Amino acid sequence: MTDLSIHSSSTFRTALNDILGGTAASVLTATFGLSYSLLIFAGPLAPFLSYGVATTFIASAILGAVIALRSTFPFAIAGPENSTAAMTGILASSLVERMAATDPSAPVLGPVLITFGLSSILTGLVLYGFGMTRMGRAIRYVPYPVVGGFLGATACLILLGAIRVITGLRLQLSTLDQFATVMTGYELAAACGMALVLYLTWHRSRTPFGLPAILIIGTLAAHVLFHLAGVSLTEAQALGWTFQPPPNVTLLLPWSMTALEHYPWAELPDLAGDLIAVIFVTAFSTLFNTTGIEAAVSREANLERELSTTGVANMLSGLFGGYPGCVSVSRSVLNFNAGGSRRLSGLTAAAISASMLLFAPTLLGYMPKFVLGGLLIYLGADTAYRWIVQSRRRLSLLEYLSLLAIIIIILQWGFVAGILIGVVIGCATFAFSAARINSIKFSFDGSEYRSSLDRSRDDQAVLSAHGGKIQGLNLQSYLFFGSANRLYQHVKAMLADHPECRFLLFDFKLVTGIDSSAAYSFAQIKRVAAERGIKLVLVNLPAATEKTLRSSEFISPEVSIVPELDHALEWCENEIIAQHQDRRQEEADLRGWFAQILGSEEDAAELIGRCQRLEVEAGEIIVRTGEPADSMHFILDGRVGVMIAHDHGGTSRVRSLGRYTTIGEMGLVLQAPRIATIQAELESILYVLRAEEFEALKREKPVLGQRLLTYFVSVMAERLTFANRMIGVLRR
Repeated sequence: MTDLSIHSSSTFRTALNDILGGTAASVLTATFGLSYSLLIFAGPLAPFLSYGVATTFIASAILGAVIALRSTFPFAIAGPENSTAAMTGILASSLVERMAATDPSAPVLGPVLITFGLSSILTGLVLYGFGMTRMGRAIRYVPYPVVGGFLGATACLILLGAIRVITGLRLQLSTLDQFATVMTGYELAAACGMALVLYLTWHRSRTPFGLPAILIIGTLAAHVLFHLAGVSLTEAQALGWTFQPPPNVTLLLPWSMTALEHYPWAELPDLAGDLIAVIFVTAFSTLFNTTGIEAAVSREANLERELSTTGVANMLSGLFGGYPGCVSVSRSVLNFNAGGSRRLSGLTAAAISASMLLFAPTLLGYMPKFVLGGLLIYLGADTAYRWIVQSRRRLSLLEYLSLLAIIIIILQWGFVAGILIGVVIGCATFAFSAARINSIKFSFDGSEYRSSLDRSRDDQAVLSAHGGKIQGLNLQSYLFFGSANRLYQHVKAMLADHPECRFLLFDFKLVTGIDSSAAYSFAQIKRVAAERGIKLVLVNLPAATEKTLRSSEFISPEVSIVPELDHALEWCENEIIAQHQDRRQEEADLRGWFAQILGSEEDAAELIGRCQRLEVEAGEIIVRTGEPADSMHFILDGRVGVMIAHDHGGTSRVRSLGRYTTIGEMGLVLQAPRIATIQAELESILYVLRAEEFEALKREKPVLGQRLLTYFVSVMAERLTFANRMIGVLRR
């Protein structure tokens, strides 16, 4: 019983905290909602302010309820945001202006509400699609200057809307003379003073009830001043200091057949840019607000779920004529700090938003314009400071100038032009910045950077003297036309400084990718290398990069691909050592070998003079089965294999011969066709004695010929003895 009572008490306390937290957050929702209604339903739409209030709080209630039930954050509070409200105001203003230009007498309320519904439904569909297809994270790749310029322009539009709410005038060059009146100056000064008070108080404290308290105090102070000045409420409304009390809030669903029939569908294509802007800003607001809540409460959100939930909420809001919105950082964090931790808090805020449909008109009738106008100025200035002023600290000068350019373009030509030109500017800025990143992490040559193979002192001396023939570049980052062209220019300069270069290595280990335009620069490098007789070697080449280079025909048999840098260096070193090894040492080795088998230095020199030097690559066929036995081979270096063909196809190695051995001597003596194929297993150096030279040697140097035949007999005897031993083992 005790445990049950404790559990009940804990549940009640948690529920109470949720209700209090939701109530605290709903105060902000109500305050912001009134300012958003005034922002959107200004100018020609001012007579329909009651419908604007209804639309705002319907959207707040539906968005708040759906997101409270489905959000990753159980304490989430949602509704229209200042950015989405500003964009909705631009959309409504554009529609009204186009309708007035076409038919000044046409009713505007129905088309405006239908447009709100369409914008919410379209926004919801896009956000839901982003969430279900996991494409939402692609939003993060939009360049920061584009996002900053977009939201900075939104802040400027909020400020312009605030001026219109306060004075009833649109700030344009043609209306500047109307702002010169004393009354207009007083109204703007009072609103700016209210914005300053908000900045000095609520901006720094952010207490749950601080904002409504300041607005209430400001309203009471205004009415006290009106009383002291002898101005009644009716006179204050007539002078424009307070709002005209709107009629009772009317819930009007926009989807009646009459409204749909009279909707100016022909104007919809012209509104496409503003609709796209609404979708764009709602998507970004969802992303940034979700990220902001993550940072504030140290919890990770499921971005795909947030997008799909916000999409469903906006679609439902659109069905009832509401305009787009998303989760709110300030209200959600306020709810969390006030004790709200479960979904009941969000549902409480949604219920209070719905109740505002009854109380909001009465509040507006007593609200001075400069109070809510000052709130809009504060919101616009705060957003502008965050995205225009503070962005300077995060961005380079070039990126910041592009941000300012995007703001000017949006304010002058609209959001679509700003987005498109902004993306172009962002991509160009990124390309320029990325091109300045050095694609070469470090460079090296073969005299200072070598393979791990231990070599003799003679080989090391060769590499020390000729290691400059190996030049290597360790590449990094993503290679595209800008960075690749800088690489090409560097290679040209390097080859000019090192004309001895014969091997050029590119290590792609740190390369993250390459585009097709970069392949053209590599083709230029290949052409320069071919002109200078330089071998290109590619190391650690990723499969995707190899595919790109092959498609551009850069990779060909002349270009070597080696899996590891160490093996590539070893191969290049071997080539250099082979090229620069003293040929006299080779001849000395050959002379020493021949002198040993012939017993005479003179005979060795004679035999060397009658042989021809032959270099073969690994896998190369030296002689084939069935060919005339018109030569024999002395193997000075390397290794060859004796291959026998099978009846069913294929071959088998029956013997392998290394350095200081001979092949083909039996065929040379017997002059019979070859009975086996000889294939190089390694790169080998052979000395070939042709049949005609052998016959001439026997005639001209009979003693040498006899000694050579004696050597042949001894070799065949050794091989026969070895074969007999093998047969004996097999017979056991």
